[in-house]
Amino acid sequence: MFNFSFRWTLLSGLIVASVGSVRGGDGDWPQWRGPNRDGHAAEQTLLQSWPDGGPQLKWEAADLGSGYSSVAIVDGRVYTLGSDGGQCHLIALDAADGREIYRTPFAPAADEKYSTGWGGGTRSTPTIVGDAAYVLSDGGVVAAIELASGKLRWSRDLIAEFGGSIPTWGCSESVLVDQGRVMCTPGGKNFMIGLDVRTGEQVWGSKGVDAAVQYVSIMRGSAAGVDYYVTASKTGLVAFAVDDGRKLFDDDATGNKVAVIPTPLIMPDRIYHTSDYGAGNTLLNLSGSDRSIQVDPVYHLSDKTMRNHHGGVVLVNGVVYGFTKPGGGVWMAQDLDRGTTLWQHRIRPNKSGSIAYADGRLYCYNDKDGSCYLVRPSREAFDAVGQLTIPRQTDIPRKSGAIWSHPVVAGGTLY
Repeated sequence: MFNFSFRWTLLSGLIVASVGSVRGGDGDWPQWRGPNRDGHAAEQTLLQSWPDGGPQLKWEAADLGSGYSSVAIVDGRVYTLGSDGGQCHLIALDAADGREIYRTPFAPAADEKYSTGWGGGTRSTPTIVGDAAYVLSDGGVVAAIELASGKLRWSRDLIAEFGGSIPTWGCSESVLVDQGRVMCTPGGKNFMIGLDVRTGEQVWGSKGVDAAVQYVSIMRGSAAGVDYYVTASKTGLVAFAVDDGRKLFDDDATGNKVAVIPTPLIMPDRIYHTSDYGAGNTLLNLSGSDRSIQVDPVYHLSDKTMRNHHGGVVLVNGVVYGFTKPGGGVWMAQDLDRGTTLWQHRIRPNKSGSIAYADGRLYCYNDKDGSCYLVRPSREAFDAVGQLTIPRQTDIPRKSGAIWSHPVVAGGTLY
């Protein structure tokens, strides 16, 4: 059976219902956007269509605090973040029944330090590696928490200790753990840093960039035999060498003056990125030699094309799927190689949406009405093969905010 679980806005709670099969510990979703941070779930066998009304409710958990954090699922536990009582917490739940195992405060909530007109609370997703969860508060505190006990191992303040800043709508990136380092972005002169997973001590730092942090989560890629970390600021994409932090390349196509949010799509020797506020999307070919990387733009499109706000995009069989803001907000498919729009589909009253991909199907989650569509990937049309709507939404005041936590598919369950 496939378990289907829904988190509604501001981490009020989780709702779970049943739909597919998965073996033992297979199918975990250990971090932001899945095992490879690309919106694709681990391999598992799921229903290819849903009955009327969607799958049956299995369980729900409430009182998880405020925020927009998504969930990570590892070894039968669900991990998420929420703000409550002036503190940011890591919350662990039993994936079988939603029972709370523990909640650990790790940093003060920072609502008063940024604009909360769109809702306050935690914004990032826990990263689960080894025996610890690595988390980021809305005020820029990175922490390591032991999975078994929920004990706080260490914490570092990116603003107070590294000269970083809190962006307009709160710290939102989900940290990357790579080569024993917790990779994160304070911004400023210490634009990107790496912290030792065991101690929290700084062991890596970027060079050649002094820019304010945005909302993008770091990705690792490789081109021409050179490994790089890439993220984005208001000036666009920027990449650094994994070995020594030297700046390798940048590209301004998806920079804008308001907010840069979506996570880049990384392919061998290529990067696709999109952002809103008029920026659009770009496909870059990467080449190089002698420890350097050169950028060759294939296209940059900014009109009636993919301008993804913050719901992310996924790449399936040469097609980019996601929600774009032009036209009042529509679901869209875009040919990766040419950049051409293949189709658009409007679902009112929704003005944005987030997406995941699992077992041959797209999970398209809408921000206003709490509907989720199961969609067969297609170059021709939005081909829905199932739909459900969450039975209720949070009572926590969200001001101008909406349902912005992303769907997660793990262990036969959609969260």
